Amino acid sequence: MRILLAEDERALSKAIVKIFEKNNYSVDAVYDGEEALSFLELGNYDAAVLDIMMPKMDGITVLKKIRAAGNQIPVLMLTAKAEIEDRVLGLDSGANDYLPKPFDSRELLARVRSITRSNTQTDSRLSFGNISLNRATYELSSPFGSFKLANKEYQMMEYMLTNPHRVVSPEMFMEKIWGYDSDSEINVVWVYISYLRKKLAALNADVKIKSSRNAGYSLENSDD
Repeated sequence: MRILLAEDERALSKAIVKIFEKNNYSVDAVYDGEEALSFLELGNYDAAVLDIMMPKMDGITVLKKIRAAGNQIPVLMLTAKAEIEDRVLGLDSGANDYLPKPFDSRELLARVRSITRSNTQTDSRLSFGNISLNRATYELSSPFGSFKLANKEYQMMEYMLTNPHRVVSPEMFMEKIWGYDSDSEINVVWVYISYLRKKLAALNADVKIKSSRNAGYSLENSDD
């Protein structure tokens, strides 16, 4: 799952990014409202966390603009403005939830899970063929064993399990999982596909990651 974080306090932004990445989210961090709006207009995100008081454009204005454009991405307002009037304004402007600072990281994660729940499976386990992925423990398993996946492995497998049979280009994996600001080369996608293929083989999986020439990768039944 990919999140846009718009927070102008650099130290706090860095801390929040670490919280999300530790919990297997991909994060793009921006530091002012104009940049946040640009990323939301061009990017493919599952949720956004917006500060209200930001340079160049405040978070409420960003929120109103994306809603006016028809963008229904789940949005959590994360801000020091905690008065009732501020909360009402944020929610009436189209926010899905509102979390005042200071906050506990556990509540932040719970609120993000809550606002994205309607866009994802409520079940914590994704299954296809004889394999399943536990979203709570990050374990990929079959009747023959299990592996706890590393961050990028987990995100790639989650994306493919959410979209079985769909061909996903390396560019889409880079955008969805590594993000725009990544210094990684695109061949890193092939490296992680190789890791996942080895794990599927070790689990005697009856599904495979199929390569489509000049197109990308898809999760398919082995007999297809």
